[in-house]
Amino acid sequence: FRFKDSLAEDLQNADLVISHAGAGSCLETLEKGKPLIVVINDKLMDNHQLELAKQLHRDGCVLYCNCSTLVETLRSMDLSALKPFPPGQPEKFASFLDKVFGLQ
Repeated sequence: FRFKDSLAEDLQNADLVISHAGAGSCLETLEKGKPLIVVINDKLMDNHQLELAKQLHRDGCVLYCNCSTLVETLRSMDLSALKPFPPGQPEKFASFLDKVFGLQ
């Protein structure tokens, strides 16, 4: 896609999502419960996308590759091995902030 205001409908209808490893893209896809392959851009300096992809892979939630290994990843993937992404717990973060600012 070049640009869309929202990918919500596309994500809802998808059987598999292949995306860059941006945090928003990853989290939105995983929160929808869709299997995800993240394709990292290994030419980026200070590659935070690689760090996120590796951590989500260690957690068992995604497969990751780069452009040159995407075809092999698609051929060898086992999507049944992926674990569901755990739901967020915003109340924990809110409680933390309350403590930091002395509101609790």
